[in-house]
Amino acid sequence: MPEKEIIEPPVQPVSPNMANYEQEYKSFRWEQVLDELSGFPGREGLNIAHEAVDRHAVGKKGAKVALRWIAENGTSREFTYNELKQETDRFANVLVKLGIQKGDVVCTLTGRIPELYITALGTLKNGSVYCPLFSIYGPEPIYQRLSKGKAKVLVTTETLYRKKVAGLMDRLEHLKYVLLTDVEKEQNDHIRSLPKLMGRAKSSFKVVATAPEDRALLHFTSGTTGMPKGVVHVHQAALTHYITGKYVLDFHPDDRFWCTADPGWVTGTSYGILAPLMHGITNIVVEAEFDARLWYSILEEQKVTVWYTAPTAIRRLMRMDIDVRKEYDLRALRLILSVGEPLNPEAVRWAQKTLGMPILDNWWQTETGGIMIANYPSMPVRPGSMGKPLPGIKAAIITPDNKEAEPALINTPGDSGHLALKAGWPSMFRGYLDEHERYVKCFANSWYLTGDLASRDEDGYFWFVGRADDIIKTAGHMVGPFEVENILMEHPAVAEAAVIGKPDPMMGELVKAFVTLKSNFEATEELNLEIKGFARERLGPAVAPKEIEFTDELPKTRSGKIMRRLLRDQEREKVEK
Repeated sequence: MPEKEIIEPPVQPVSPNMANYEQEYKSFRWEQVLDELSGFPGREGLNIAHEAVDRHAVGKKGAKVALRWIAENGTSREFTYNELKQETDRFANVLVKLGIQKGDVVCTLTGRIPELYITALGTLKNGSVYCPLFSIYGPEPIYQRLSKGKAKVLVTTETLYRKKVAGLMDRLEHLKYVLLTDVEKEQNDHIRSLPKLMGRAKSSFKVVATAPEDRALLHFTSGTTGMPKGVVHVHQAALTHYITGKYVLDFHPDDRFWCTADPGWVTGTSYGILAPLMHGITNIVVEAEFDARLWYSILEEQKVTVWYTAPTAIRRLMRMDIDVRKEYDLRALRLILSVGEPLNPEAVRWAQKTLGMPILDNWWQTETGGIMIANYPSMPVRPGSMGKPLPGIKAAIITPDNKEAEPALINTPGDSGHLALKAGWPSMFRGYLDEHERYVKCFANSWYLTGDLASRDEDGYFWFVGRADDIIKTAGHMVGPFEVENILMEHPAVAEAAVIGKPDPMMGELVKAFVTLKSNFEATEELNLEIKGFARERLGPAVAPKEIEFTDELPKTRSGKIMRRLLRDQEREKVEK
């Protein structure tokens, strides 16, 4: 069990929306959330885009800036809620003109440009299903997703179309239209100019009456092998988007929010688009990719109050020799949150020292649709902990020995097991596209099995142990890679670490670490031995890595998760040779 290190929450300039976690958790009911949303007249339906845009545009927030887009060249463009309503209405009318109906899939393949946000919201207004794709994908991953999703429309740029999509058109039998965001001339009946279509479309649209269980979002998971899984979410997910924006991200009316996630990832949709707009605040969108000084400048110049980012980005900032408080005015910033991979305790401590506040880690998955376990602004932070379950979410550590029976709960503090969530929350995925059996296998009776191993301490904080398939079995011991990585990160030379089990005839597996160093350290045998000794002293000889390999970069998915499976496969290939 991790030591009880506690960082008290900083005094906030505004009172947190959830002042007392325990009280709110006991009294919370999902039905209450609908009272804070508008719904359709008569409460006969629910549409995410209506809650995110229209209800603000027709109210007091019509003239408020909804989206502030900062282009790669530094120029900016703003959309008020009124303007965003008009633009998304135009896009919905474009879809109607093209014959795209309720339930049809519309995909985007772009970077962070305004057209992506307009497409996403306009698609939902039409009752169609929105599906984002990473612009970094090559032709084959794009084909797999467009084909499996039976996409009818793809919105992309001319360059991306020419390089990655044009050669696929003969294979995509369901794809009717490609809408190019940056050309004025129509190519043919199927390759169309989005600006031209938008220019001819009406700026008013009656949102299609969607029911809470109607399909709204399709996200493809980024696996390292095999075909991607299509994860289906419905309009009722809006309740989770809204309440996590209220309790976890702690949105207040004057907030300026920046989510750095790529829109191709579920975080970039749930929290880069939907949650902030549902709260009627200003959403900052930055087209450029990571650059430490640019990011600090954005935080300063845009007076960002709530910042949601990823562990990979935080660890890159930690490697930089920048005196942040001296060089940048970040007084507006009151909350920093992280998601993607578990956040190492060292990163939480770094933020407390460097930025004047801890980073609040939270946990969720593509399948959960929104944040499930989190650290909250009013709650003490335990560095390395995932936090506590969202009100309305029942989380447990279980042993799912028999999937037909109710699983046994592990109630002993510190004992690890499978992290599970009681099924039935609003943003729970409703299926894997065309893979019902695979979906069913994710559940043990009434519990969703997350595939993660975790423990819970005596105060109800959850602690990540590792992915079930990442656990290392070495000489009779079960070692969670995250535990080892956390200790390695505490060495002053280590910037990032990834730990795997390497096949070994004597031990079954031995613990091996891949380490990237901070810029002012050199990879030497002496440093290698020093880090090994540091780990042995902290972890003991059974858990500490037997091998350490220095590397310039760790392999990561597009969403920033370390690909331990790829590292394991490489090691197995070496052993077999």
